Amino acid sequence: MGHCCSKSVTFAVDDDKRPETLPSEVHSTTNGATSSNKNTPAHSFSSSPFQTHYPAGVDPSPSWTPKKFFKWPFPPPSPAKPITSEIMKRQATRKVKESPVATEVESGEAERAEPTLDKTFGFSKNLCAKYELGKEVGRGHFGHTCSGKAKKGQFKNQPVAIKIISKAKMTTAIAIEDVRREVKILKALSGHENTVKFYDAFEDAQNIYIVMELCEGGELLDRILSRGGRYAEDDAKTIVVQILRVVAFCHLQGVVHRDLKPENFLFATRDEDAPLKIIDFGLSDFSRPDERLNDIVGSAYYVAPEVLHRSYSIEADIWSIGVIAYILLCGSRPFWSRTESGIFRSVLRADPNYNDSPWPNVSPEAKDFVKRLLNKDHRKRMTTAQALGHPWLRDEKHSIPLDIQTFKLVKSYVRATSFKRAALKALSKALTQDHIIYLRAQFNHLEPKDGFVTLDNFRLALAKNMTDTMKESRIPDILIAMESLSYKGMYFEEFCAAAISTYQIEALEEWESIASTAFAYFEQEGNKVTTVEELAQEMNLGASAYNLLKDWIRTSDGKLSLLGYTKFLHGVTVRSSHNARRQ
Repeated sequence: MGHCCSKSVTFAVDDDKRPETLPSEVHSTTNGATSSNKNTPAHSFSSSPFQTHYPAGVDPSPSWTPKKFFKWPFPPPSPAKPITSEIMKRQATRKVKESPVATEVESGEAERAEPTLDKTFGFSKNLCAKYELGKEVGRGHFGHTCSGKAKKGQFKNQPVAIKIISKAKMTTAIAIEDVRREVKILKALSGHENTVKFYDAFEDAQNIYIVMELCEGGELLDRILSRGGRYAEDDAKTIVVQILRVVAFCHLQGVVHRDLKPENFLFATRDEDAPLKIIDFGLSDFSRPDERLNDIVGSAYYVAPEVLHRSYSIEADIWSIGVIAYILLCGSRPFWSRTESGIFRSVLRADPNYNDSPWPNVSPEAKDFVKRLLNKDHRKRMTTAQALGHPWLRDEKHSIPLDIQTFKLVKSYVRATSFKRAALKALSKALTQDHIIYLRAQFNHLEPKDGFVTLDNFRLALAKNMTDTMKESRIPDILIAMESLSYKGMYFEEFCAAAISTYQIEALEEWESIASTAFAYFEQEGNKVTTVEELAQEMNLGASAYNLLKDWIRTSDGKLSLLGYTKFLHGVTVRSSHNARRQ
């Protein structure tokens, strides 16, 4: 959970994280087989966010990315705390001096209480018998990566990448669990064409060794630099589609990557049309239904606002993809500052610049695409599947994948009141063709029989796409809350009502027109006389919200007004309900 403080919050930044004290060597990600050490002098900033390869004696611009773990300010401690602590220390010292026997007993108990970390993972211990280690090809915060070659088996003489993680750096149980989770996720997801292939894992007394596919095409970051800092719009589409497809697969499995950036995408070969591979699941975690993550991890330039607020889920990855798409299209970062705290303030408060060159020459569809990914309200962002159906990317060469959000929204719909379902049905009749295309794709993924779907269709769709990580993240638990679909079928018209997000539709420029059209349908078929008390009960609110709700009901006939209809669809946020209670 986040920390609350009555005073204004400022971001704490270590001196060693400031650009003014950049290290002389900046290393690429640990899974890459691409980058050698790069020298980045302090104070070398320019309008381009990327390092370029200049002749000797010419300062390059920085490619430095702030450290992955960020400090977060905590509320100031009580002034009495240090005094109390000091008194307790003095009392303990006095007792020890008076009783030497007690000292021996207490020290013995302390030694016995000291936990011993279990750093055994159960992996094979014969790495050298199967693989030959080569030179180092990449280094990161948690380890380094070497090239290698298989000595025997089906991969004999095949080049591989071997990520080496030191056990000495695993100083906590959490760090050990992170490594276990990284191997588990990489192993389960490596079947996707845009995920680096996992081959095996080994260990010895000093290290963990993760053997995987060697991607020799270099980082996406290097390709961007080789193209002068940005991609042509058509080429950018090819990159973004691959990123969205693999991240959509991760999200369907209940995995949030949490560190998406150009350095963590490698090309399989040096060919121009080589497939892109996602790497480095070291910061990834499981995103379980109805749970929010709260630890602040990632890379500063790509971190989502809700991550800084310590309450986030898979939507944080969508934001990072938006940052990557922005960089691909214009060659600069949407949020930038000289310090980590400045970057965070920019992410939380500033809007990206879409006015300066080259944005005037970028298509309106591309701008709309990026804006809908970089919405600061995570509920209004497109999902990866929706993004693949966006007009900018709509193409016969790729399909729209199954979207985990469909399951979450249908779950909420079947548990909603009949009044709320009527409001959503009216909204679904006003949807644009873009939404219909996406919803039709989702409906077809469920393989309807005789034109409708039941709980079995949802269950089989998950089973068809299931990996071990889906079980670990408990995604199938969603089906428990959809039990009522066992006894009835859902036709496409009702599916549209069930699988739409009011928040996402509110983000559209044509929202007012959609809302007016939807309200007209609602007036004909769903609107009914209601009281403030009944409306509060519909929305699971108490008497303190009555003042807020009374303006939603027309005095002329006691039915919802247009304002009331749109607010009812949106729902009362926690902040709104708190404000109502204070009135």
